[in-house]
Amino acid sequence: MLGVLAAPLGVITIVLVFCLSLFLGLTWYKSSKAEIPPGIANPKMLWRMHVVTTGAFILGYVLEKLGILNSARLIQILQKIFIPKLKDDPEIFKKDLQFDGVPVRVYQPRSPSVGGRKGIVFFHGGGFMFGSIDVYDTLCGHLTKNSGAVVVSVGYRLAPEHRCPAAFDDCLKATVHFLKTAEEYGVDPSSIIICGDSAGGNLTAGVCQGLVGIADIPKPLAQIMIYPIVQMADFNVLSYQQNKMVPSLLQEHAIHSTLMYTGADPSLSKEILKGSHVCPEIREKLGKWLSSEEFQVKGYKPHIMAPFNKGVYEKVKKALEFPCSLLFSDDALIRQLPKAYILTCEFDILRDDGILYKKRLEDNGVPVTWFHVKDGYHGIFGFFHQPEVVSGKLAMDNVIAYIKNL
Repeated sequence: MLGVLAAPLGVITIVLVFCLSLFLGLTWYKSSKAEIPPGIANPKMLWRMHVVTTGAFILGYVLEKLGILNSARLIQILQKIFIPKLKDDPEIFKKDLQFDGVPVRVYQPRSPSVGGRKGIVFFHGGGFMFGSIDVYDTLCGHLTKNSGAVVVSVGYRLAPEHRCPAAFDDCLKATVHFLKTAEEYGVDPSSIIICGDSAGGNLTAGVCQGLVGIADIPKPLAQIMIYPIVQMADFNVLSYQQNKMVPSLLQEHAIHSTLMYTGADPSLSKEILKGSHVCPEIREKLGKWLSSEEFQVKGYKPHIMAPFNKGVYEKVKKALEFPCSLLFSDDALIRQLPKAYILTCEFDILRDDGILYKKRLEDNGVPVTWFHVKDGYHGIFGFFHQPEVVSGKLAMDNVIAYIKNL
């Protein structure tokens, strides 16, 4: 009897060892393609993080193909398990609420305040697919404690289950609700800042543009965009070319997130990379803006897009429109936006998105404060609480100083 059982167990063991070896081999192979450029902050930590993330994506892909679990949801589960929430802090009061049907978490300083406080509406990053109120709990608590502002963290709906404009609609509704009810939370309605990182930076820009057309509500005091994505047209601008394989955001991941968020077919990724979806009007605008001094780098050859393909354009045109590509909004709208703070990182594919939006705002008379992290990479802002990530803490401190000085 034992011999009969031993044979199947032996086979199972061999299969499991084979699968594990294959998984580890694939993870190492995919991870080895990443580039860790000289001068980047925390290279060893960044590499370790990339290996773990790559393994999680591979596992998610396999589980999704087997029909067990959506890969995006696996990443969310892992984030919830491994990213700690803010421990109870006697200086902060926080409460989970609904703002016009949208889940939010409100963080309020317990210390007394003379007059109304500043308010911050915060939109988390994660490529429109990942991240959550819980994942950003420590960050939002830190913002509240160190800026003295009331922070509203918005739990907007995520792709791929909820396509654009679901995330934007949620963020706009929650913001309008807070602008109307700010005094209930001890906030001066004229001192509300819209803030977000990465995809949240996109949502920040989108909400600020969306608020322009809404009457009878207070206008935001400022907008803070931390390495935002503001255009989904050209995935070969200089920063994409230089950093396409630099963690934590690779070029292929940015394109995949765009397709998932906009509801386009993932098989169009090669066409998106070539730029065949970009219509002549947007090509002309990009050509003009990218020819400016900020993008004249010695030895840099601008990417020549593939010929315009109307069929591809029709399938993905949502990516080029509001609220996805805020860069291309009309000047008349841009001129009405609040003052801005933009943070960019040198080793980030989204670096030039931030610089392009900075130029668009400044060209239309909107004051911009720009902070550039010379050794930074995408996501470094979220590591502010880790002592070895000095640039992350400096970035956080700079954002807080900007808020306090408004």
